Amino acid sequence: MGNALFYHLTRQPAEALLPILIGKSLQAGWRVELRGADPERMDWLDRQLWLGDGFLPHGLAGGPHDARQPVLLTVAGQDLASNDPVCLMALDGAEVAAAEVARLERACIVFDGGSGDAVARARDQWRLLTAAGVAAEYWSEEGGRWQRKR
Repeated sequence: MGNALFYHLTRQPAEALLPILIGKSLQAGWRVELRGADPERMDWLDRQLWLGDGFLPHGLAGGPHDARQPVLLTVAGQDLASNDPVCLMALDGAEVAAAEVARLERACIVFDGGSGDAVARARDQWRLLTAAGVAAEYWSEEGGRWQRKR
C-alpha cells in the first residue's frame, strides 16, 4: 500500500510546487496522474507546465496518446488514468480514495492554506485515508522550506 503526502501551500501556488514533485517522480521512474477538480484549471496548468523551466513531458487526458504520457492531467470523475500511474497528485480538493492509494506508491494531496474550504477538505481527506489504514505525512512550507511535520 502506498502512502499519502499532504502538502499545505502557504507561500507559493501549486504551479510552483508541482514541477518539483513531478520532476522527482519522473526521476524515480514513476508515471504520474495529476488530478484536478476543474477542466479549465487543468487546461491552464497544462499550459503552465509547458512554460516553466525545464521540460516536463505531459498531456491532457482525452488525447490519442494518453497511455504513453509520463504525466497525465485528468479531472476528477473521469475514468481511471490510462497512463498506468504509480503516483497520483491531487489538487483543489479532487477526490482520492484509499483503494487508489493501495495500488500506488504515493499520493500527493496539494492544498491551498489560504482557503478555509481547502484546508477543511484536506482534513477530511486525511481522516478518511488514515481511517482506512493509509500511512499519511503532513508537509508544510511555513518556514520557507518544505518540512515534514509531526
